[in-house]
Amino acid sequence: MTKDILISAKDLRKTYRRGSEEVRAVDGVSLDIKAGEMTAIIGPSGSGKTTLLNMLGCLDNPTSGTLRVGGELVFGGHRELPEGELTLVRRRFYGYVFQKFYLVPTLTVLENIMLPGTFYRGEGGWNPREVMKLLGIDRREDHLPGELSGGEMQRVAIARALINGPKVLLADEPTGNLDSRRSEEIKEILKGLVSRGVAVLMVTHNLELAKAADRVLEIRDGRMH
Repeated sequence: MTKDILISAKDLRKTYRRGSEEVRAVDGVSLDIKAGEMTAIIGPSGSGKTTLLNMLGCLDNPTSGTLRVGGELVFGGHRELPEGELTLVRRRFYGYVFQKFYLVPTLTVLENIMLPGTFYRGEGGWNPREVMKLLGIDRREDHLPGELSGGEMQRVAIARALINGPKVLLADEPTGNLDSRRSEEIKEILKGLVSRGVAVLMVTHNLELAKAADRVLEIRDGRMH
């Protein structure tokens, strides 16, 4: 059975000016992201991993190249979606998990998880208690983030990213702040999401996590190797 291509990038480039110098943060990357697959992007610090992830997640505009999301041309040629339409693409297709958890400290676990739904509630969203049970935090719903362990906070961040039923989960160093035991738990959670048809695209320095991926892509000096 052919898996749907959710994201298609062709010759993506991102350049910056640093005085008279041109910095090529991402230099001609092409790839497809399919439903129900886990893809890991690895490489040294400063190689362009997070810049690439942000472009694939419509958080940053490429300097050139084309990007299609769900078959729709988002960037490329003379086309660039207005910010309002781009926001809808982000809400419909993506869930974001950042290295820092970015939980609201004054909101409970349940309130943090439900927060994206106050801005957008599309079809196929998760029941909050169902996703908490899936991630093993259902007994923590009334706790504040300050009462949680690092692993629990990361689970809350993943639950929040899933609440609107994204097709693609983008994760920037999802185990970066966790010990080996918690990292293993997060790895199993991500694998479980892939088995449910979610595409997981992550940047990681954790080679054990990368080994769990269906594909491992290495980037150095902005180029895929």
